[in-house]
Amino acid sequence: MNIVLTIAGSDCSGGAGIQADIKTIMAHGAYAMSVVTALTAQNTLGISGIMEVDAEFIRSQLEAVFSDLPPRAVKIGMICSEQAVSVISSVLRAYHATNIVIDTVMDSTSGTRFMDRGTLRRAKEELYPLATLLTPNIPEAEALSGIPVRDDASMVRAAQIISQHFGCAVLCKGGHQKASANDLLHGHGQCRWFTEKRISNPDTHGTGCTLSSAIACRLAEGMELADAVYHAKRYLTGILQDEFHLGRGSGPLNHGALLHMNV
Repeated sequence: MNIVLTIAGSDCSGGAGIQADIKTIMAHGAYAMSVVTALTAQNTLGISGIMEVDAEFIRSQLEAVFSDLPPRAVKIGMICSEQAVSVISSVLRAYHATNIVIDTVMDSTSGTRFMDRGTLRRAKEELYPLATLLTPNIPEAEALSGIPVRDDASMVRAAQIISQHFGCAVLCKGGHQKASANDLLHGHGQCRWFTEKRISNPDTHGTGCTLSSAIACRLAEGMELADAVYHAKRYLTGILQDEFHLGRGSGPLNHGALLHMNV
């Protein structure tokens, strides 16, 4: 069984963060481990509180995992402090972690800010260069590239800038675009579009967490990056089509909806 580690914040309502990652990893038949970077009080309506985990305790969690159960892939999500970024980066380097997929989470869908400028700057300097793949959405791609992203051409340019700067592949997610839900993968100087029809489903809580975790699972299996992205997108599209309705806001996904299907 492939071992996949998620490093992220906890979502007590189960729709995003650590909980979404673990469900996704299990749905892909892998063994999930988790290092918690923050506790959040949230539900489908938004986030009402965040409690950061001390950076040295994050280190303790990471050391416990890597010293005994080294993962074949690592997914990274919400990180709230400069100190946490440095600790995570140093441990990943020390244990020569591979297949690192970073969901460049800066803000929640409901508008809560996760990363201040100092934390983002530290992530750019120490963490993002370790990535196999970065998965920014449109606003995050604008923040990382420094250019506005309004159409396919600017998505390509932003992905190129980010990839060249951090020396890794970039999946620029098009979910914020109105006309389509197409994603762009840029790596090794080449671009590939992944086209999917937009699913008319308002319940999208945790989609970014889910996609990045699914990609990490496929990389742990030994898939090439483009194939891993393709299958991860197929998985996400499938569970969005399940139209799983919970809560009074933007509800979660049914991560186990495709357990009996070959995606």
